[in-house]
Amino acid sequence: MENYILEGTPKSPLVNFNAQTGTLIISGRSIPENAREFYRPMIEWIEKYAGSPQPATVFDICLEYFNTSSSKALFDLFKTAEDIHVAGRSNIVVKWKYENDDWEMRDAGLEYSRIIQIPVEMIEIEV
Repeated sequence: MENYILEGTPKSPLVNFNAQTGTLIISGRSIPENAREFYRPMIEWIEKYAGSPQPATVFDICLEYFNTSSSKALFDLFKTAEDIHVAGRSNIVVKWKYENDDWEMRDAGLEYSRIIQIPVEMIEIEV
């Protein structure tokens, strides 16, 4: 399976989904014009990955900012991965990284941890 890689821009995050390691990185700012279209290939990639996932899969999320439509798209992404986790095909964890003074990003990670059936590890980063 091909990896899915996008370079980050001022409006879109760096994305590096590695099928061989099971590490799925999203990092930077997420304020694309159309978040649904931007995240659709990632959701499709996860649907394909579900066919033969690694025993352990890690979402490494380190966003400095994301808009409301990106929040919904991330939720859809996590819900797609949740099916793999709940079925026991891969032990999935979300590592939600946030800067120690960014309470909004911390709260966003905590909110995801309440609404998805994937463990979310909150990781505070010193700035």
